[in-house]
Amino acid sequence: MSPPGKMRKPDIKMVVIGDMNVGKTSLLHRYTERNFKDTLSTIGGAFFLKQWGPYNISIWDTAGREQFHGLGSMYCRGAAAIILTYDVTNWQSLVELEERFLSLTDSANSDSIFAIVGNKADLTDPQAHVMTPEEVRAEEGSVLPLPSCPIPPDFPLHKQVNRDDAIALYNRIIRYKALEGISPPAEKMCFETSAKTGFNVDVMFETLFDLVLPSIIQKRSQSESPTLCLEDYNEEGRKSKGGCCT
Repeated sequence: MSPPGKMRKPDIKMVVIGDMNVGKTSLLHRYTERNFKDTLSTIGGAFFLKQWGPYNISIWDTAGREQFHGLGSMYCRGAAAIILTYDVTNWQSLVELEERFLSLTDSANSDSIFAIVGNKADLTDPQAHVMTPEEVRAEEGSVLPLPSCPIPPDFPLHKQVNRDDAIALYNRIIRYKALEGISPPAEKMCFETSAKTGFNVDVMFETLFDLVLPSIIQKRSQSESPTLCLEDYNEEGRKSKGGCCT
């Protein structure tokens, strides 16, 4: 266990990328704080630390604005999972993932796991517009009042991106990354979520956590190499040295 007051280094890194206003930060708030917040555009990047069993996972939130685009590659460096996020009511936000954001992931781990996430499903799908009892209880228990989020008068809005479009993009990404045969199937890695109601948010994050768990365990086992301390040989009358070696 880490000493009190000292944050243990994250075991693994995940990154959320996508165009501005698709709801990346809201997704993270929904999962980590169990509520929905109207948020301003992220400046540069920020990260959330999630405890997953005995492991720490850092989830990085990146800016979608063009002026911060160059920072994306830096935030993706060493990532074990990439969450490519779009808005189901905005076709261009899906196009931008392939044309503008995918190249940023070249700095991620060569065996990274990819997820394609269509947010704002509550605007097009009545099923996603219903908040789960767990989410209702979580929000009712919030200390601060939640911002009002009126339903648009023309609900449901037109859905511009179908799940089949996201699946097709996922398959192109897997080919581009040469990950065929080792990546999970597209049907498992394409999600439609709502940060507003919590629809599918837990499912999406926890599916990814389960998938990256083997790499966490492998990384831990590689870093925990046996250490031999020469001072242990004192009782045998052998030569002692001042330190330990590996």
